[in-house]
Amino acid sequence: MQLRLNPALDPAPFARTYAAEKVVQVHGLFEEALAYELERTLLSLPWRLICQNDARENVMFTRDRLAAMSADERRALEDGIRRRAAENFGFTYFTYPMIEARLGNWDPGHPIHALTDFLNSPEFISLARMLIGEPRLTKIDCHATNYQRGHFLTRHIDEGAKLERRAAYTIGLSRKWEPDWGGLLVFLDDDLNIRRGFTPGFNVLTVFDGLAPHTVTAISTFAPAPRLSIAGWFRDDALVSR
Repeated sequence: MQLRLNPALDPAPFARTYAAEKVVQVHGLFEEALAYELERTLLSLPWRLICQNDARENVMFTRDRLAAMSADERRALEDGIRRRAAENFGFTYFTYPMIEARLGNWDPGHPIHALTDFLNSPEFISLARMLIGEPRLTKIDCHATNYQRGHFLTRHIDEGAKLERRAAYTIGLSRKWEPDWGGLLVFLDDDLNIRRGFTPGFNVLTVFDGLAPHTVTAISTFAPAPRLSIAGWFRDDALVSR
């Protein structure tokens, strides 16, 4: 898998849009054949379920750990997820923590690691810098996501523990997605009304100001496919000493 940006991509108009609107979508991020390879890469991942507990800590469960749970344990887990969601807190979906996996040498030889490296390569970081007008970006956080039926992300902002996040992004790899299937990235105004939203797409980079309140709506019970993406933040940790 030869990773590179679409050579036909011109960042300049997208950078102007981001400067004016603090959100932009870049369609055709990769050449089509590579986008399909990345879709296959995500589908082959050993996913983990991520959610939060009552202490608002992130917790992850491997498929083996979930399978070993008793019916009562699984019911308690799902009840807690729903209860917190009703209070507008928390999330649940399948994830693969790409940075942690790369540093910890998880799943040696899996092609996801090449993508992690590419997202932190000079080529991709240069694109990120141009898109948001921040020349001091130092790294790209990334995790793969797989939203199945009932999965969601309640409204939040992405300030980061040390205010290190300069912008949030997703790389959508969901083919021919219908808005009725859910999984929409939605931005909210001060009155919690929807001011803008995006249907999941394929081979599209979405970059946005993470301090804008946003949510991912629940995947419907009739969605025929998972919502696949890479998500994370453009970071400049050198700017955290304030």
